[in-house]
Amino acid sequence: MRRPSVFLAAALLVGVLAVPASAADGDEEFTIKDPRITESSGLAASRQHPGIYWTHNDSDDGAYLYAVDSATGETVATITMTGVGSPRDVEAISIGPGNQIYVGDIGDNLGGTWPYVWIYRLPEPKNLRDQTIRATQYVVKYSDGARDAESLVVHPKTGRVYIVDKNAKGGHLYEGPAELSPSGTNVFRPVAAVPDLEATDATLSPDGQHLVVRSYFGAIAYDWNGGEIKRKQRLGVPFLGQGESVTYTADGKKLMYGAEGADSPVEPQDAPGSGGSGSPSGNGGPSASGGGAGGDGLSGNLKTGAIAAAAALVVLFGLRRLRRRS
Repeated sequence: MRRPSVFLAAALLVGVLAVPASAADGDEEFTIKDPRITESSGLAASRQHPGIYWTHNDSDDGAYLYAVDSATGETVATITMTGVGSPRDVEAISIGPGNQIYVGDIGDNLGGTWPYVWIYRLPEPKNLRDQTIRATQYVVKYSDGARDAESLVVHPKTGRVYIVDKNAKGGHLYEGPAELSPSGTNVFRPVAAVPDLEATDATLSPDGQHLVVRSYFGAIAYDWNGGEIKRKQRLGVPFLGQGESVTYTADGKKLMYGAEGADSPVEPQDAPGSGGSGSPSGNGGPSASGGGAGGDGLSGNLKTGAIAAAAALVVLFGLRRLRRRS
């Protein structure tokens, strides 16, 4: 009658080994399955909820944000923003200090003719469920005239907001005020050129040291350098259709690339300088190939789980021996 305990421990060990190391990390390929999400134009990795990615539709959807579980591709929460009027052309999403979500209603399909655009800020909810959250709305203008943009990033340390405009000939990184004002106009000024691509999204690394700007068919990595960005290297991106989004994973080791369209895929690549291959396949590095530093084919998380399960096995065997003695 003691055998079931042994079988249970063995099952626990096998179960742990069967779970992917990155299941909770959100750094593996997934597909956005929600039929409401047909124009995913921005992507932001949650730091509060591991494996969760925030996204939104491009336009004509309303003031909605969607929390997608990368383990399943399913939407686990829908946020309805209030206090923002009717969004016009939502193109970007980023998470700043204090788990504040910033949404960029900054697109201008008329080629840069709107005199102002908007940024919305709201707290990321601690509980993932459908709910309504009041957001703060900021009016944004550019110092050198109206323009189209699809890329917004928030520095994870300072909270300062930046925009990269979309221009087929290359654009600029625009810096906002040190602190956005909800009552006045926030003027964004160009601080650095972003040449050689038509920017469709951008992302800052969690440590605030690296910027990646993507286009439909490629990306460029920069050292942040206090906002005086320095070009580092050109990156290939996976072809997913109309490539509209990119975000660093919460740990900064991967870049997750997304696209518009129904059932849109999100695919990873090693982030520059993360120690991986950085290849467009996104499959380089020890965790993807199955080879760890010790050469035993187990990644760090799998090793930890296996050790824990083995410890549980030892405890169960110990209980078995105690029962025999009693």
